[in-house]
Amino acid sequence: MRNLANGLGALLASTALGTAAIAQDDSPFKADITRTTHNIAHIEADTWEGVGYGVAYAYSEDNICMLAEEFTTVRGERSMHWGPETPTPLGLRGADNLTSDIFYRSQIDISGLRKGLAKSSATNQALIAGYVAGYNRFLFDNPVASLPKECKDAEWVRPITTDDMLRLNEKTMLLASSLAFAGAIAKAAPPGESVAIADPQSIAFPGPPDPNYGSNGWAFGSEATVDGKGLLIGNPHFPWEGPARFWQMHVKGPNGYDVMGVGIAGTPLPTLGFNKDVAWTHTVTAARHFTVYMLQLADGDATSYMVDGEAVPMEETLVSVPMPDGKEPYETVLYSTQFGPVVSLPSAGAQWTRQMAFTLRDANTGNQRGMDAWLGIGFSSTVGEVESAISETLGIPWVNTIAADREGRALHADITAVPNVGKEFATACATPFSAMVASQIILLDGSRSECDWMTQPTTASQPGLMPGTDQASRIRRDYVTNSNDSYWLSHAGEPYSELSPILGEHKTRLSLRTRSNFTETEAMLTEAQMDHARAQELVFGNKVLVADMIMDEVLGLCAGNNALAEPCGVLADWDRRVNNESKGAHLFLTFWDKAPRDSDFWLTDFDPEDPIATPNNLNVEGERGEKLLNALREAAEEITSESIPLDAPWGAVQTRTDGVEKIAIHGGPGGPGILNMQIGRKVEGGLTPRHGSSYIQIVGFDDDGPVADAILSYSQSTDPVSPFYADQTRLYSEKKWHRLPFSDEEIEAARIGETVTISE
Repeated sequence: MRNLANGLGALLASTALGTAAIAQDDSPFKADITRTTHNIAHIEADTWEGVGYGVAYAYSEDNICMLAEEFTTVRGERSMHWGPETPTPLGLRGADNLTSDIFYRSQIDISGLRKGLAKSSATNQALIAGYVAGYNRFLFDNPVASLPKECKDAEWVRPITTDDMLRLNEKTMLLASSLAFAGAIAKAAPPGESVAIADPQSIAFPGPPDPNYGSNGWAFGSEATVDGKGLLIGNPHFPWEGPARFWQMHVKGPNGYDVMGVGIAGTPLPTLGFNKDVAWTHTVTAARHFTVYMLQLADGDATSYMVDGEAVPMEETLVSVPMPDGKEPYETVLYSTQFGPVVSLPSAGAQWTRQMAFTLRDANTGNQRGMDAWLGIGFSSTVGEVESAISETLGIPWVNTIAADREGRALHADITAVPNVGKEFATACATPFSAMVASQIILLDGSRSECDWMTQPTTASQPGLMPGTDQASRIRRDYVTNSNDSYWLSHAGEPYSELSPILGEHKTRLSLRTRSNFTETEAMLTEAQMDHARAQELVFGNKVLVADMIMDEVLGLCAGNNALAEPCGVLADWDRRVNNESKGAHLFLTFWDKAPRDSDFWLTDFDPEDPIATPNNLNVEGERGEKLLNALREAAEEITSESIPLDAPWGAVQTRTDGVEKIAIHGGPGGPGILNMQIGRKVEGGLTPRHGSSYIQIVGFDDDGPVADAILSYSQSTDPVSPFYADQTRLYSEKKWHRLPFSDEEIEAARIGETVTISE
């Protein structure tokens, strides 16, 4: 057993542990860590503090530099260490370090979060205390001078406090909502004399997340599986780089908690995974987790707004961001209201003028219920209990929940923390501009107090949130699925009835990836029932739906065109997939990016009664055909200019390097209807994945427990010198799977090294 010396007491003085005695037999901070094949961590503890303690320590062993940088980010200290102008990931869009720092320093209410923590469950508090202690324990055992070169001797690597964990959780909750408006919040300033009323015809807001950012999830019930038990496929599309990477863990905790799966940086429990009876996954939902309010400003005072005829002063906050090299801090004043912070998007017409302003109110601000929701899921033995856990907590921030259980039930639940804004309420509280931006956001009138979110008796503990009973959820015995489109279609044959527009649009056009999902799923189930092997074929089929839809017409245009003989010949020989050996995939995908897809691209329009098959029939008449050929010519010229053969195998174009060799990566962008999504960024000689298929799990059940095949596409560790930096990436490249060890006997058989016990 590793026991700490008295010197650790000083290190922990500013953490959740305070000056607690070290190495006492009755200390709750104790965990066993066992590693199995691919360095998967199995953490066992008798207390929830011990669970957080062990998870944090094991995660830090694999990803200390990334995690330390993330704590620096949420403290709002990036500018001080990496300069204010350096780009950084921020939500799903990115920004510079100064914008990031302003956002975190202004929008994270640490005082409010501390109060919220005190009111949260004892289990949540214990998990956070344990995580703080486990991270700091790792730094005690591994001085900064001994860390990987990415953070060796870095001054930004330091012990954390409970506040750091609260900030990190808040960032995770806001990832798909407020973070999209970070720049609009950070740059909002009262108008000068020259700013006039915004042009009503030009107002626009950032739309919902691009459907390329999301996931696929399937749950099959007893009517669709070979053995009559539930079967789950989880295929989340998440970043390959940064703190949103998944990390595999298996946690055994108090009261029989026994869950295996993955979490991201700072999560002390698996947030996608399985237990002996239930498996679940998540996909980014199309619901909107915020509303925008339009404020009428007081005459002659652009920092006061009118509510029910009375002027209300905005709250001013001075934000000070430390700068590098001892320079004076950057300071700015931001403004907030009872309807959230002021946002300003001058380039989109939604700007702060002398007459009006816009604010953002986020349902996930202060959401500290997430861990209790995932804890409830982990303890569930049926999908009905999963549904109850997420409905009672309303803690799931911005994802659908898709689950299957051993009794053969399948669940799709688009139940999250969303504003309680129904269709009638949105209509009654509309502004003159609301209809114009309805496809982007819900815009409400902030001049009337009656337009504040409604609180119902069933959600009194979560005021202003929509009850789970008013959101989309269903349990079936055949299948349910989602690929990030709206709640309205989770089964091809049975659409949902229309719900509040804040949950997503109803009977609207589906993405090609969603259409591919339903097309492939229905075709497979028509042939035979689902089992692990067929599930693997479904998730890694790598078909390009739009190629099947348009290729014959494109090749018809090619006929007799000698100038395009080579690219046309490559496309004619292409197998219409994005497998590693597929020759012509790069040419087609580049062509698709360049093809002008305006309103007359398809001859057959979208039909809500036939959503999977429409729109269709490529328009190649006249000028349309010439535009398509021009796009193909431009694609061929671009690829040739990069010294890439037009018929290069896809696996030679899209690769991931382990520092020495290139690993072929199959899959491709979701836009043209590829289920196994991989979005690449350009590198010399081709592409490398930056976002896409990450932790893929196929989970069924036998009489003894779960049967899980999985792969983590980018592997466990972010340290390039680790043997676990690319080991699973090679398996992914070869479409191989890893049978996960869950039982004690399986863990023992797959063990690598001795179990390590940490305590203090």
